Amino acid sequence: MKKLLTVSLVLVAIVLLASPIFAQPVWRVNQYGQITKDNQVFRIKGGSWFGLEGRHEPSNDQANPSGAPMEQYMGNVFWAPSGRTYDTTIADIKAIGFNTIRLPLAPQALDPKDPQGSTKEFLKNAPEVLIENSRLALETIIKKLDTAGMYVMLDIHSCSNYVGWRAGRLDARPPYADKDRDGGYDFLREDCSCAATNNPSSVKRIQEYNESKWLADLKTLAGMSDDLGVDNIIGIDIFNEPWDYSWAEWSAMIDKAYNAINSVNSNILVFAQGIGSTYGNQDGNPDDKEITPHGEEFTNPNWGENFYEAGDNPPSMPKNRLVYSPHTYGPSVFVQRSFMDPSQPECEGLEGDEAGDNECNIIINPTILEEGWDEHFGYLKLMGYGMAIGEFGGNITWPDGATTRDQNRYKYLQDKTVDLQWQKAFFAYLAKRGITDSFYWSINPESGDTGGVFDHAYDPVSNTGGWGTWRSPNQTKVTMLKGLWNAPEVTPDIATGTTPPNGETPTPTGSTGCGTGDANRDGSTNIVDSLLIAQYYVQQPVSIDTANSDVNGDGSINIVDALLIAQKYVGIISEFTCN
Repeated sequence: MKKLLTVSLVLVAIVLLASPIFAQPVWRVNQYGQITKDNQVFRIKGGSWFGLEGRHEPSNDQANPSGAPMEQYMGNVFWAPSGRTYDTTIADIKAIGFNTIRLPLAPQALDPKDPQGSTKEFLKNAPEVLIENSRLALETIIKKLDTAGMYVMLDIHSCSNYVGWRAGRLDARPPYADKDRDGGYDFLREDCSCAATNNPSSVKRIQEYNESKWLADLKTLAGMSDDLGVDNIIGIDIFNEPWDYSWAEWSAMIDKAYNAINSVNSNILVFAQGIGSTYGNQDGNPDDKEITPHGEEFTNPNWGENFYEAGDNPPSMPKNRLVYSPHTYGPSVFVQRSFMDPSQPECEGLEGDEAGDNECNIIINPTILEEGWDEHFGYLKLMGYGMAIGEFGGNITWPDGATTRDQNRYKYLQDKTVDLQWQKAFFAYLAKRGITDSFYWSINPESGDTGGVFDHAYDPVSNTGGWGTWRSPNQTKVTMLKGLWNAPEVTPDIATGTTPPNGETPTPTGSTGCGTGDANRDGSTNIVDSLLIAQYYVQQPVSIDTANSDVNGDGSINIVDALLIAQKYVGIISEFTCN
């Protein structure tokens, strides 16, 4: 009777754990680096939909000169009403095939009273779809995506809506990477800083950001699932392109971010980008910057792409909660030295504007590119780490349609398909390596260097008034995305560090026989292990040894394993029987 009572208690615990109070989905990374929702593999078909991180207004804007308004763009601006609403736009995005949206935001967007996010004269959306402040816009969009059955990954995209993409660290300060840009460039921010001290004399606006404020913001975002009553937030992209940190610095910060997020919400994932090729540029002493290891010098990483040191020195946070999220781009964003034509020896080692000024031809060589991608981040997939490409994309007709400075600088190029070639090479690489979780940059077309999945009426030469007016989806981009979304599952053989042919899945370690039942690896098998497996089965955030937990050797961990352990504990059975 006592034995049956004990087993019954296990069943009661399972029923309680499966009740509605535990309805929030549990997001994890399995042993193959696949993202799972409630223990079921979930493929992220994602894209970034931006606006809340801050726009850069021209210096001659009548309402908000050199401002940085925060508003989610959706293809219906006041000077060109289209009838679009957030609901219809979300429906269009979902119809393309996206299932997850990355929402970039500046810390200032969380303040409903920030003037750049709440002054009507600064915002661009048509009056009938205008949302009164950036915080409400964020919350409204999350809830609308939840209603539409779409998921969200929240992204702290900068330390400041003014500093924007330049910020390679929490306390970024000038000089910034674009300080010497020429060609009528009107968007310098040398007067803005996120650092409280050690600023150059050019700084007139300080929006102080630091580790304590960052961790507080992460906690705010982690609490939004409960605060808004939604269950569609899968994780937080903790900081965009932290290229100005060393790996040791950034790895330690990843752990701090995990602790902050986990203290509020233990169901979601931590998305962490890579670093860059140098660090210490924005620390107040730019003259003593340091080189960051990234493998071959020839294949320089993009900002956010470099995980070269992560394999040997990973963060200490649980591997099943961590998703590495590299960023990488082709020539429409930055002309890398690895794009140089080998038939032009005078161009060897040149990159960026210097390559254009010397009229260097651009050659996309997939073999060279793959070597760099493998070295910078691809090898981690073979180690069983979760990986979702955080940003990639581009202008497929570049330099046509690019900024006037790019069009003028690269007008000598005869081949207008080099960025499309780069994207095709990267899509092929991701499919081959089984890296099928991704966020394309971007869904909306207001990104000046990449455009979007939706085409834009705007043209920097022929139709400057078309900014903010969306056209139909670009079918070339949609076709490439669907090819990746529908690519066969490729899971690495963790034991050998190799990728098997498409469609093959290696046998999980420990599944060829009975597990010991010691789910928590404390050296004994008892009722605690049974309860842990029961919690795991009903998608509770617990950590177990999966090889030990499959006690009947059937290749899955479920309620049968929990009951078998309970039966052995009370003496109903003496040994586990393998299938």
